[in-house]
Amino acid sequence: MVRCHLSTLMGRDKLRISDVSRLTGLNRSTVSSLYKETATRLDMAAIDALCKLFRCSVGELFEHLPDVDRSGS
Repeated sequence: MVRCHLSTLMGRDKLRISDVSRLTGLNRSTVSSLYKETATRLDMAAIDALCKLFRCSVGELFEHLPDVDRSGS
């Protein structure tokens, strides 16, 4: 699973979804889905815009975590 740290970065900089949307030019629904970690696809330009805004690397914005085995074994 891929984890998005947008909400953490936004909290650090005290930004709202509307602020990020305005500052990056990204659609509010795109920012909202990343904030809520419900996004299933993302454009490279969106990743670039977010990394520029938060002055971070892609690795600081996203993290890959191994899937949890829910079979109980």
